[in-house]
Amino acid sequence: MTEDNLVRLNKFIASSGFTARRKADELIETGRVAVNSKVVTSLGTKINPEDDIVRIDGELIKPPSEKKDNFIYVLLNKPAGYVTTTSDEKNRPTVLDLVGINRRIYPVGRLDYDTEGALLLTNDGELANKLMHPKYGVYKTYLVKVNKPVDEKSLLKLREGVNIEGRKTGNAKVSIVPNSGGKQLRISIHEGRNRQIRKMLEAVGCYVRKLKREEYANLNVKGLKEGGWRYLSREEAKKLKASVN
Repeated sequence: MTEDNLVRLNKFIASSGFTARRKADELIETGRVAVNSKVVTSLGTKINPEDDIVRIDGELIKPPSEKKDNFIYVLLNKPAGYVTTTSDEKNRPTVLDLVGINRRIYPVGRLDYDTEGALLLTNDGELANKLMHPKYGVYKTYLVKVNKPVDEKSLLKLREGVNIEGRKTGNAKVSIVPNSGGKQLRISIHEGRNRQIRKMLEAVGCYVRKLKREEYANLNVKGLKEGGWRYLSREEAKKLKASVN
């Protein structure tokens, strides 16, 4: 066996369509992945896809060459009151309950339980990993309703970055929605930190009353009712891949 035959275990799992690479790392670290019947917990593990047998929680993971169907790309208009996971220990409804596909897909990134709007789901692990990585600069645009008018000084801080838990946010595109009395903003960011928009507004003394992601990587939910979903067209999927290559 040569080094050329080997691939990182997390990349293999992502390429199989089981989950995104970041989630694959979690599965490995928590001892849920076995290679040739031996549990593996090292993130640096490499395997030979042609010879090694990989299982997650006992389920056989097939290499991409054995996949008979193409990747799936879905855009969902997420309502509030759903968790952005494939399962929930508290038995709350998940976004997968809204999508009627008898295939394994998973969300690209997260939207908070109370946040609405554009959410991508796929079984293309490599694309999902790139879309979530800040280095690719994929923008997400949010419509935000806040508890009080936002002044120009606060707008400037939001645009240039604010400190969240000891780390400054990247530059953001921020504007006030016309005729909203300064209480509605449109914010575009290319990061995906936990509850980032809410924490950014808290950093300038505001409280978010309602949050909706209008657009993800130039895909918007116009024409999709709350809870509605659709497949991406071939052209949309092509543009999505091109945006991170």
